Amino acid sequence: MKPVAIVAHGGGPTAVINASLAGVVAEARAHGALVYGAAHGLTGLLDDRLFDLSGVDLEAIRVAPSSVIGSSRRALTPEDDARIFETFKRRNVRWFFYTGGNGSMDTALRFHRQSADLQVIGIPKTIDNDLTGTDHTPGHASCGRFFAHAVRDIGADNRALHTPIVLVETLGRNVGWVVAATAHARHRDDDAPHLIYFPEFGISADQLCADTERVYRRLGRCVIAVCEGQPDENGGWFGADLNTLPGARDALPANLAHILSRLIWSRTGLRARAEKPGLLGRSCQALASEVDREEAWRCGQAAVRAAVAGESGKMVSIQRVPGPDYQSEMGLVDLEGIGRVERKFPAEWINDQHNHVRPEYLEWSRPIVGEIGKLPVLD
Repeated sequence: MKPVAIVAHGGGPTAVINASLAGVVAEARAHGALVYGAAHGLTGLLDDRLFDLSGVDLEAIRVAPSSVIGSSRRALTPEDDARIFETFKRRNVRWFFYTGGNGSMDTALRFHRQSADLQVIGIPKTIDNDLTGTDHTPGHASCGRFFAHAVRDIGADNRALHTPIVLVETLGRNVGWVVAATAHARHRDDDAPHLIYFPEFGISADQLCADTERVYRRLGRCVIAVCEGQPDENGGWFGADLNTLPGARDALPANLAHILSRLIWSRTGLRARAEKPGLLGRSCQALASEVDREEAWRCGQAAVRAAVAGESGKMVSIQRVPGPDYQSEMGLVDLEGIGRVERKFPAEWINDQHNHVRPEYLEWSRPIVGEIGKLPVLD
């Protein structure tokens, strides 16, 4: 009998998650396996709603944004687990591939522990880049590239017609990886972003306003990049309402950049506005990183090869090859210790004032984010 595989997506989609899916299908076909995609992640497994991926156009899927098979953030009960394993048994499923972040990897580990007959391989994915066990995660570089372009072009607008203060809210929740990537927009000292803040360090309203006024006195304008989950010095969110709707992974302040723009305006008298590209940042095909897309594909391939080799309870890992030119290779790490663990942005890559990155971060991330073109400025 041909091996039967199911692939499911968990959590927020990305600009390159379909490349991982296409890599799984292509490699599984090469090994004579039948591949199904769970419709909307774990929900599809519970309802036995599956896409037959045997005849899909892999090239079209590889470059498509978001998730063509859907995703979910559904939390499972023990009863749910039993229903899902009934689906696995009824379909004679031998391989299960779960693409997602640290929550999804926790679920993958649980599935691995519940069955000796099912081979479970995790495929890394998250724009937040907060997954341990891998140099970086597919999806992150494309999201960072999008926000670097967004800040660069908003900065050009700010230079041309001074709205004195502009705050750009990035994705990233509790970690500073995405907001840090906006630093790639800078080619000159007066380029945006002039200030970058990190969720790893709370900032006070006093510091925010003092930093903003200092830049404004020097340039007559200021563009600030801030993560959607940036806390204040007390661990709160500057009085912002929390977005705790059903399905949310955890508490998240609503429209934080808007709250901060009003705070700056009220305290300094400087006119301020907020820009929030939002979910476009994680699903923008036009600005996807080609390195990101290619590595996502290879992660899918590596997952199938691991299953063919008899592995289970593992996650594919992107490993950076030492050398002057960027290269990566795919490895495997144990799922144990990865689920529910959040990798923070390194403190040594943040300046002493906690309001910008150090050059070491740019050197690390440039090969995966790619070059952000320099805009002309007349002297």
